[in-house]
Amino acid sequence: MIREIDFTQAKREGKGFQFPGEFEITAVGKAEAGLPTRVPELLTRAGLEVRHETVRERASAAGNYVSVTISFHCCTREEYEMAHAVLRADEAVRYTL
Repeated sequence: MIREIDFTQAKREGKGFQFPGEFEITAVGKAEAGLPTRVPELLTRAGLEVRHETVRERASAAGNYVSVTISFHCCTREEYEMAHAVLRADEAVRYTL
């Protein structure tokens, strides 16, 4: 039997996602894909309020992959989910966190 998750107590205690808010998203892809520039552009084109000054990148140990983390503001869970969908739809992005 599968039970649905009850977020009632988490909401009451101020835990979990609170909208509107500022969130971080991380995209991972090949190092040569230009993700430090590409990720903020994709999110901005999607209509999200991106904090460009928060862009951080980290290369994998072998240097083949890079992860790019950036903060953005969104008003609803749908916008948050859209951010992940927009990045995952891009051929250069392997996955998002």
